[in-house]
Amino acid sequence: MGMNVGNEGGDESLNSTINTTPLVDVMLVMLIIFMITIPVVTQSVNLELPKEENVIRVTKPENIELAVTKDGEIYWNTANVPNIDDLKDRMRAIAKNDPQPEIHLRGDTGARYEHVGRVIFAAQQVGIVKLSFVTEPPARGG
Repeated sequence: MGMNVGNEGGDESLNSTINTTPLVDVMLVMLIIFMITIPVVTQSVNLELPKEENVIRVTKPENIELAVTKDGEIYWNTANVPNIDDLKDRMRAIAKNDPQPEIHLRGDTGARYEHVGRVIFAAQQVGIVKLSFVTEPPARGG
């Protein structure tokens, strides 16, 4: 069984090239659409973001050093705090002082956020006013 695609005896040859005109038209339309929509997508709320600053930490005897290990253990200065309720009791006692001592929170790099967040939430619940994070200073000379 055969199929006739043209006249057999004619001088006309088959045109086997691809017509790229519709492809170029579609690509130009897509380019125009993207040029119009990209500025709309990249808009955001105009904010002035905080700049990085390295504040020198002044250690006073009344300041409390809290440390959270990567395993979630909490240390009050160098003493292990067995649970979060004991931590709240200790914080409640210092929250009554006027002025309140500062709490410097040091979290291990490998600590899960929930462990550090639990300490922050406990401080908030008992009314601690100033809680600071202690971090490594940024490397110099980039």
